[in-house]
Amino acid sequence: MDQFNISVQPTNNENIVKFVTNSFLTQAKSYEFSNIDQAKPSPLAQELFYLPFVKTVYISQNFVAIEKFNIVDWPSVQDEVAQSIADYLNSDKEVITEEETSKKVPVTVYAESTPNPGVMKYVANKPLADGVFEFKSIEDAIEAPLAKALFSFAFVKEVFISANYISITKYNVVEWTEVSNELRSFIRTFIEEGKAIFNDAFLQSKKEIVTANDKKKTAVSQEKNDKAYNNIEQEIVDILDEYIKPAVASDGGHIAFDSYQKDTKTVHVILQGACSGCPSATVTLKNGIQTMLKEMMPGRVETVEAVNG
Repeated sequence: MDQFNISVQPTNNENIVKFVTNSFLTQAKSYEFSNIDQAKPSPLAQELFYLPFVKTVYISQNFVAIEKFNIVDWPSVQDEVAQSIADYLNSDKEVITEEETSKKVPVTVYAESTPNPGVMKYVANKPLADGVFEFKSIEDAIEAPLAKALFSFAFVKEVFISANYISITKYNVVEWTEVSNELRSFIRTFIEEGKAIFNDAFLQSKKEIVTANDKKKTAVSQEKNDKAYNNIEQEIVDILDEYIKPAVASDGGHIAFDSYQKDTKTVHVILQGACSGCPSATVTLKNGIQTMLKEMMPGRVETVEAVNG
């Protein structure tokens, strides 16, 4: 077996760091452990709880995420933790015991309305995706079993999956009050039964997704790291990541940097999920994102435009 390598990725929560592996740890399942007793199904998680600062351990397909208590700073311990995880994995010890993998994963899913009346956000208590995945049709979803299954509902127009939520765009042939509970139950059952959210081969090879205009592409899960940005572009990306993305994610959407035109001082962004096609997207762009970028980057940004909205 190939050696496991670990890369450290900070998250929007300063207490949580992801330790991403170069190979899969579980098969389409995610686990959350809050203490060493809960972690009995995972020898790896149990070992991590011997570290006094570990509060919660999350294990997903290709990463281990750890939430710490406020007694240490991640920069002082994260490299040591990464090495410990790599050593454990390279010793061929079990990550999850077979007994546990045969059980249903307890799942809760709740529905949230979004600013876009055509989109409903379904939030799970488990991580679903490490990255951003947008599907405009059932053909796009061949390698994503959950998205493909959702397209079996005739009213489903688009599916967007990121982190622990799914944003579903519907055709205007039904009202959400008629179908929301049915979709919520379907998603919960699908995840509970341990079915794959994405095919393993797809996750290993899928480095890019096609956005709404089928021409522009954005990197999945590592937008900032997969492109070489100049100083101004990097500053824009950092502002979007820190101040804008968490807000739009809470509404079931996603925003990605596309390009910057120095001569016109124009920033182009890509809107996905609930943001795509949202009636209030223009207001959000102009009164929210554009205003913030103009204030934080005076003289360098004047206009923000969506390439697909």
